Amino acid sequence: MKLILGSGSPRRRELLAQIGVEPDAIRAPDIDETPHKAELPRPYCARMAIEKARAVEADDDDIVLCADTTVALGRRILGKPESVGQAAEFLWALSGRRHRVITAVAVRRGARVWERDVVTTVQMKRLSDEELNAYLASNDWQGKAGGYAIQGPAGAFIPWINGSFTGVVGLPLSETAGLLQAAGYPIWKDRT
Repeated sequence: MKLILGSGSPRRRELLAQIGVEPDAIRAPDIDETPHKAELPRPYCARMAIEKARAVEADDDDIVLCADTTVALGRRILGKPESVGQAAEFLWALSGRRHRVITAVAVRRGARVWERDVVTTVQMKRLSDEELNAYLASNDWQGKAGGYAIQGPAGAFIPWINGSFTGVVGLPLSETAGLLQAAGYPIWKDRT
């Protein structure tokens, strides 16, 4: 049995390492991540994690772990900004407001898929022009849902969360450990 991480995210690898899990292989799936018309953030995020898990090539006994993180402002999905202008638009929209960060985790073994999603409420402080411009210049927004990462410089913008910190980073560890165990992956036993 091999564990395949279906993600190129170094943050997800680092989070797995915190619970002593080292994937045997990394295979980031290439899927269309366009939301369906009128699709709500939570079902969208769950669909993405499941589609990623199904898209990763694996043997029947292998365990595939995939996740998707989405920032939701009301019913609006804020994905990874495509430009510095879009990152600025996202961050201005989030400035001084609460939003939700949804991370869905899907684990597949053979034809069976287990999925859990975790919703965390996040408060972003009101950003000044100076803070926003300095953050945008850092390029830390690139490749980050909603244009920020709580574990990076933007952590200074987040005074409060209600939920899972590791979920906001990109992989809720408690739920991930439970899904891996459900699929038969020995989290707390000697894996040698």
